[in-house]
Amino acid sequence: MTENIDVLGTKSAKSVTSAKPARRSGAERVVNTPLPTVYGEFRAIGYLDHDRGDEQVALVHGEIGTENVLTRLHSECLTGDAFGSRHCECGDQLASAMRAVVAEGSGVVVYLRGHEGRGIGLLAKLRAMALQAEGLDTVEANVALGLPVDARDYGVAAEILRDLGVRSVRLMSNNPRKREALTRHGIQVAERVPLLIEPCESNITYLRTKRERMDHILPHLDALAHGS
Repeated sequence: MTENIDVLGTKSAKSVTSAKPARRSGAERVVNTPLPTVYGEFRAIGYLDHDRGDEQVALVHGEIGTENVLTRLHSECLTGDAFGSRHCECGDQLASAMRAVVAEGSGVVVYLRGHEGRGIGLLAKLRAMALQAEGLDTVEANVALGLPVDARDYGVAAEILRDLGVRSVRLMSNNPRKREALTRHGIQVAERVPLLIEPCESNITYLRTKRERMDHILPHLDALAHGS
């Protein structure tokens, strides 16, 4: 509050207001640092997603170029990626993707935080897993909790790829919706590269549900269906 003297010598008060800074949007690159891993040398490029508030990271190996870049969009999965859960194949897919880009000589793994449980969050995912242990499949469990089957958005992934100079990718995924989402957000998908993990007793029902109810392309399950 500032005090002013008017022409009659009386004091008046005037509020001092400052314009609010414009709200930022999109993904902002914050840091780029070497990250040696058990799979090979990467650069960890960190981003702040101003729209959702999530911190994101792209793991880049080698000189990636702009076209046909081997790429994985990996949805955060604490139970699979960190704890080695056999309920899903996420941890194995992340490891396989990192090995693949190293074997290729270059590539990107965009690790998407905020995607836990296909976007419903960690605690909701654990609740859904508890329902699955009682006999529901992964789709039924989400619906029973009043939650979306898949709430993930890939807009920030496309922004990150554009920031890295990537215009088209060879996408490591079994999920056609990821391909559709990237294309919708302006990143060309030159090829879908299967990322198939050998199923186990703990995740076979989950994988079959992904194929039958979520359209994931998992042809390796056919051999199990025929008993071979």
